[in-house]
Amino acid sequence: MNLSFKKYILFLMAIIAINSYSNPLERFTKGNTLEKIKTGADNFEKYLPLLKDKKVGIVTNQTGILTNKMHLVDFLIEKQIAIQTIFAPEHGFRGTADAGEHVIDAKDTKTGLPIVSLYGENRKPKPEQLKGIEIMIFDLQDVGARFYTYISTLHYVMEACAENNIPLIILDRPNPNGGIVDGPILEKEYTSFVGMHPIPILHGMTIGEYAQMINGEKWLKNAAQCQLIVIPCINYNHSMDYSLPVKPSPNLPNDQSINLYASLCLFEGTNVSVGRGTEKQFQIFGSPFLPKSAFSFTPKPNFGAKEPLYNGQICYGQDLTTHKKVNRLELQWLIRSYKMTSDKTKFFNAFFTKLAGTKQLQQQIENGESENKIRKSWKKGLKDFKTKRAKYLIY
Repeated sequence: MNLSFKKYILFLMAIIAINSYSNPLERFTKGNTLEKIKTGADNFEKYLPLLKDKKVGIVTNQTGILTNKMHLVDFLIEKQIAIQTIFAPEHGFRGTADAGEHVIDAKDTKTGLPIVSLYGENRKPKPEQLKGIEIMIFDLQDVGARFYTYISTLHYVMEACAENNIPLIILDRPNPNGGIVDGPILEKEYTSFVGMHPIPILHGMTIGEYAQMINGEKWLKNAAQCQLIVIPCINYNHSMDYSLPVKPSPNLPNDQSINLYASLCLFEGTNVSVGRGTEKQFQIFGSPFLPKSAFSFTPKPNFGAKEPLYNGQICYGQDLTTHKKVNRLELQWLIRSYKMTSDKTKFFNAFFTKLAGTKQLQQQIENGESENKIRKSWKKGLKDFKTKRAKYLIY
């Protein structure tokens, strides 16, 4: 072998680096798919020993699956883990309920396990619902937006676990909106179930990282802290694309809707439809009060929207199904729609302030401020949040 000593050392180092991964393509192939990134649920060697001989509660829904598409509940039962109760967030255990629809307690038809709804009047597990549970698992797929209620459910589950001295295991999952951090910071007086903490609309964290922030910043009632264990994803970082294998909720049917969700969800606080009652939810928007245009749609009841806004009425607006991926909170469509709507006094409703987390955004739009000027008003808040966020990042 006619290699210089230096080249020989470099050659050996390359061989060692390649052999240190069971499959080097998991790290070095451009693009990442579900098979290459392993979720916390797939990292079962880390959490199964913690569940042995314990009575277990689990917060999950249809997104709680492993790479082989097996549901976590079925997997744990197969491993003879003693699950006592399933706790379900908004949309229910199987993820079929409409946004805001009351979900009742029930039994899972497949396993016979009791299901306790954590949406509606009972958002926080009660002591009697936790009786006998020795450890809790949380496995929900978040989408990285402040008003997506799974992180509100996370808050209340952490609080209940802290108060009842129950350790909580978070099985982490990638954030499909990566590390995007953008939007106004929620002001305390506008705290609600669609905004629990002083964070921007896009927080750029996984649910495990976010749980660490809730704990570390002492946001739970009485500054309590939960006994928290985060089971991390494998081969993941925030710069990677991640395509969800299952709808996280009925009206987020694909990657495009998830990417546009944070930007278009602000329309839910206006008289503009985001496509509920169509097959393009959170990929289109329009209303009967916008000017007639080449694009229109007519909402009708469907899976995920039994009573859609403007049911049976023609809505004019814009189709974003082929729009390039956004990497920030986009305000252009909201600002343009306000300017073009026929009666501006009826454009915003009271829900807008809850979604925005501040009165200022509505006032800025009504005052005719540009998107750039509005963005500049977020600058300090975002800088301070990113400094705080850095303490809790895993990836």
